[in-house]
Amino acid sequence: MRLTFYTDYSLRLLIYAALKPDGLVNISDVADAYGISRSHLTKVVHQLGIAGFLETVRGKGGGLRLARPPAAIRVGDVVRCTEPDMALTPCFQLDEAPCPIAPACLLRSALQEACDAFLGVLDRYTLADLAVGGPRLRGMLGIVETIPLPRVSSDALGALKPLRVRKRSLAG
Repeated sequence: MRLTFYTDYSLRLLIYAALKPDGLVNISDVADAYGISRSHLTKVVHQLGIAGFLETVRGKGGGLRLARPPAAIRVGDVVRCTEPDMALTPCFQLDEAPCPIAPACLLRSALQEACDAFLGVLDRYTLADLAVGGPRLRGMLGIVETIPLPRVSSDALGALKPLRVRKRSLAG
């Protein structure tokens, strides 16, 4: 079984976004970090947004971010969403490729069991599991961690008084 580049790019993009929970991600940064096409990533972002894995923020300073916490995104769900055809052989779609031994064939059920096991293993992993090496992965991808500044209310700012400096006379 081989996953498509589309699925690979989807998983990479989601890992990147999971490594930046404090900020927004932009397509150019992800494309540069992985050395992949911006136009391919744009298509990936669109589908992941429709599927509810990503949300976009428009306007100045916009970008995209995870729509759910990384621990709530199962890898198996992403693969199911991004793989157009999980049929391992044509006999999985009997209406398109009739098989004369289909009623008695055990191969189809064995292959289905294998596919289910594959997805079952992926279902045991979440995006949080894939991003567990955060600091090392961030370094490899060139992601700079930002430290959020504490928020100060306007009341607190108004209470601050300007510092007054007394001028000294040089004449003494």
